Amino acid sequence: MMLRRGFILFLPRLVGLLVVACCSVSIVYMLACTPKGDNQQLALPRVHSLTVKEGYEAILQEREEQHRNYIISLKKQIAQLKAELQGRSEQLKNMQDQYPDPLDIQLDHSNPEKAQANLLAFLHSQIDKAEVHSGVKLSTEYAAVPFESFTLQKVYQLETGLTRHPEEKPVRKDKRDELIEVIELAIGSLNNPEGAGNAKHRVYTASDFVEGIYRTEKDKGTLYELTFKGDTKHQFKKIVLFRPFGPVMKVKNENVNMADTLINVIVPLAKRASKFRQFMQNFREMGIQQDGRIHLTVVYFGKEQMNEVKSILENTSKSANFKNFTFIQLNEEFSRGKGLDVGARFWKGNNVVLFFCDVDIYFTAEFLNSCRLNTQPGKKVFYPVLFSQYNPSIIYGHHDSIPSLEQQLIIKKETGFWRDFGFGMTCQYRSDFINIGGFDLDIKGWGGEDVHLYRKYLHSNLIVIRTPVRGLFHLWHEKQCPDELTPEQYKMCMQSKAMNEASHSQLGMLVFKQEIETHLHRQKVSSKKT
Repeated sequence: MMLRRGFILFLPRLVGLLVVACCSVSIVYMLACTPKGDNQQLALPRVHSLTVKEGYEAILQEREEQHRNYIISLKKQIAQLKAELQGRSEQLKNMQDQYPDPLDIQLDHSNPEKAQANLLAFLHSQIDKAEVHSGVKLSTEYAAVPFESFTLQKVYQLETGLTRHPEEKPVRKDKRDELIEVIELAIGSLNNPEGAGNAKHRVYTASDFVEGIYRTEKDKGTLYELTFKGDTKHQFKKIVLFRPFGPVMKVKNENVNMADTLINVIVPLAKRASKFRQFMQNFREMGIQQDGRIHLTVVYFGKEQMNEVKSILENTSKSANFKNFTFIQLNEEFSRGKGLDVGARFWKGNNVVLFFCDVDIYFTAEFLNSCRLNTQPGKKVFYPVLFSQYNPSIIYGHHDSIPSLEQQLIIKKETGFWRDFGFGMTCQYRSDFINIGGFDLDIKGWGGEDVHLYRKYLHSNLIVIRTPVRGLFHLWHEKQCPDELTPEQYKMCMQSKAMNEASHSQLGMLVFKQEIETHLHRQKVSSKKT
């Protein structure tokens, strides 16, 4: 009833608005359709003149001629636009026929010739799209794709990877095989020039190769430019090759249900009760409250601070109504590998995802889902690259106070780094861990056990998923490297300690702190004098 009354009240206003709109359109139409006069107004004949009729007829005829010419001009413009549109349509159709869209390429087994022709056309189109024959306008220097250079022995690279070497022999088999294949193909092309017939020509070998450069545009392909020695000292042969990337192909389309997939988080621990309290705050919020499909196994070494750790566990259990935890106590020297191995083998339930974790790790609920999605029994194990936090007292030393932990956990080059040399945090099914042989229990103390397990998986037929993840952080803590470590372990520990403190530029500011302060003092004195 209220809606009907409101509509009745609004109806007169609507009618009024429509009337005003119609009047406005009429006025605009009359103004637009009224023929424009000449710069000088035509003199109308006087009413009492004998030529009144002839004068008006002349004016009307002139206006009619103007309208006719205007219509003819519009028709010509319309015809020109139609012709241009038709030409553009045909040009676009020819381009589509010549370079089919990758989504339109169907590998139809019933017509293999057509499928092969479409695929070849697409691969040829990749050369035209890539920056091969001419440059491409770029908006900024950050958009440029740099080349890497190589010789027969070495690759000189900007992306140094895990080795951190700016130059090295290709370690990865795929890169090594790629460059060997390219050099061999270039030599074959030089020794079999097109149109040479039976004419004698020089035979090129790998020793004639001088250098090469290559770069990859991820959506198009890899460009190679190889230089060989020529016939004289200052002459060279240059071969340009391009490896086009094919169209994207669908491999799998499946539903993944992780509703019942439990994760057993295993944490080896000795002392460090305050750190464990911080860890349990994170575990409660992300693991218990947000995720809910989680079990915690704590393997504790020794008895010092053990009661405090057990009390933290029990308080969390009561306050969060959480019963899915196991506490195992070992009366022996701390060994991370031993603790994780014992915790994994202690589980007696169904096959479960194991997340090997440390007490100084912060994870999100999203990471727990990544842990599930990137593991598959007998198929895949997950080795996430976590983001390692720098020393907050150095990062935020110029601030009034250090921000809260949640505010510190941002991924920027000033706040931390991808810990790509660490392999301790990993997710795998228990069955895969048992079948691979578990940890090397001869390794004691800090470091080494995680690398051995990682290598076992690499040597197996399992797929190792190695990727940076945004929801896994290593919280900064002062690192102690005890004297009882082996020389190799001690070296690894000190390298890790150095990388943990701050970025290269931040450490540089600390090293040159005295020099910077002297400069600022001189500037201050100089400004006072002026």
